[in-house]
Amino acid sequence: MRRSGSEPVQARSPLRLRLGLALFGVVWGAAAAVGFAWAGEPAWAAVVAAIGALAAIDAGLVIRRIRQGSRYQPGRNVPPYRPAERTRKRR
Repeated sequence: MRRSGSEPVQARSPLRLRLGLALFGVVWGAAAAVGFAWAGEPAWAAVVAAIGALAAIDAGLVIRRIRQGSRYQPGRNVPPYRPAERTRKRR
């Protein structure tokens, strides 16, 4: 595969950090929902439960991306990087 020169040689994806933050959001959302429900605040319990659910969806998507690996390509017509821009030759 030919490099365009615009990408770093040792590029890394922050997916594991994003997964950790999403899991923190799931735990926080569940704990806060239980706390608000116990305190008699059903509206706030629903709000933080929804935040926890969104964090769980995000964690699932991140796990899917991690399992796909670094060489996953969405299709034949999608290049792995932005193609090098062609320059016109001056006459």
